[in-house]
Amino acid sequence: MLLLLLGIIILHIAVLVLLFVATIVSSWMVGNGFSSDLWQNCSGTATNTLHCVTSSNNEWLQSVQAMMILSIIFSVLSLFLFFCQLFTLTKGGRFYLTGIFQVLAGLCVMAAASIYTVRHTEWQMQVMSSYGFAYILAWVAFPLAAISGIIYIILRKRE
Repeated sequence: MLLLLLGIIILHIAVLVLLFVATIVSSWMVGNGFSSDLWQNCSGTATNTLHCVTSSNNEWLQSVQAMMILSIIFSVLSLFLFFCQLFTLTKGGRFYLTGIFQVLAGLCVMAAASIYTVRHTEWQMQVMSSYGFAYILAWVAFPLAAISGIIYIILRKRE
């Protein structure tokens, strides 16, 4: 049982790290001389200077930012609730609240990545571009968070 709990905690922390990296790192869209993320769109010029534009006018990008931050908050809250329920839950009880918050974290990151997928052409106008590793990490975090939440819901407390 101890190994199972350790595995679940490691999975949860891995999801949390993926969410933090995907939210902070500036590599959601990359191309020849530019990169864009959730916070700014940077492109290089011929004189090797970097010109960055912030996301203040894009409502859809602000919703992506909010969803990613919400996913981090839900995941941190879920981990905190897991430790609280681990010591206060009665024998045989399930970790419903922990699982629900972790599933909500997964749904938020899925919604954020979906919105970005549909609307990213409004944020960057480069022709030769591809998705960066932070975007891929966001999509990887979605199923891992959902699986983690389902495991929490199924898990029963034993002595």
